[in-house]
Amino acid sequence: MFSSAWNFVKRHKRKFIFAGAVVGGVYVLGKYAQKKIREIQEREATEYIAQARRQFHFESNQRTCNMTVLSMLPPLREAIISQLNSESLTALLKTKPDNKLEIWEDLKIISFTRTIVAIYSTSMLVVLLRVQLNIIGGYLYLDNSTGKSGTTVVAPPDVQQQYLSSIQHLLGDGLTALMTVVKKAVQNSLGSLSLKQSLSVLELEQQLSWIRAEVEAGSERSLSWYMLADDENALTDQACGLTENDVMTIRLLNETRDMLDSPDFTTVLNACLNRGFSRLLDNLAEFFRQPPSDSAPSSFPDSLSAVSLPLAKIIPIINGQINTICSETPSHFVQDLLMNDQVKEFAANVYETFSMPQELQK
Repeated sequence: MFSSAWNFVKRHKRKFIFAGAVVGGVYVLGKYAQKKIREIQEREATEYIAQARRQFHFESNQRTCNMTVLSMLPPLREAIISQLNSESLTALLKTKPDNKLEIWEDLKIISFTRTIVAIYSTSMLVVLLRVQLNIIGGYLYLDNSTGKSGTTVVAPPDVQQQYLSSIQHLLGDGLTALMTVVKKAVQNSLGSLSLKQSLSVLELEQQLSWIRAEVEAGSERSLSWYMLADDENALTDQACGLTENDVMTIRLLNETRDMLDSPDFTTVLNACLNRGFSRLLDNLAEFFRQPPSDSAPSSFPDSLSAVSLPLAKIIPIINGQINTICSETPSHFVQDLLMNDQVKEFAANVYETFSMPQELQK
């Protein structure tokens, strides 16, 4: 029996060798496939965790942006009021001076100017801080992800402080220059209008459109200049020298300038300005509503042109709008800007750009 079995094996020796090779190969390939599948699963898990961490960091950064905007509104409001002080003119009018008409004319220009400046500067503040804090946020994510491996930290605390201090341009020289341009546009549009002349909401909207056109298209400077000084020496001055941290700060400022000059930024800022002026008109329209009447019902859109108020009565209304626009307590105006979908999408794009590892190789 054993002899027969041995003879069978010898006759089919090559088949047994081939079969053994096939079985062995399948086993090796199976092990290799299991290893590769495990590597792919581990890589996908790592990427998922990294993406989740980045998303969490981004969302946290947006909350920081919102809180920072709200904290900056009171100093912005004070800066506007201190340079466009209508309260002193109102106090003078109460004394019944001889030049009452002249003071009213000044009050007309200042009231409109400071409200319009408030819309521009608040919109600029919202979008500028979105850019700055998402650039910093992106680099911080990279620093936290790679800092332990000895890679150079891009945004240490000193650099962050120097970089974010550039916001003072908007609250200082930029704001003053913006006031000058807006005041000139207001004077050109409203200067010749009599205090007794009546205006409807639609006519006010037309006046605001003319003022915006002069400010945004008629000025030699782009709106981005009011947010960040574009002079190379000014950037160096803001960075306070030429240490390693200062070089990093100048780099961040230049990257910010590139963002402010981009078409996407212009689109987002215009969206905020459009929403801001629309909200202003909504607020003003509340004062133009006709008293309810059963005998003469009318739709609200029709009343926008049907109801008019003398300019002298509109001035106090427009004058008080700054307290709503630059309110640290989230108003409808501020919420509209903070929750704007275009602002959110733009912020996400900025963060993603600067949280990618290749940014370190710039």
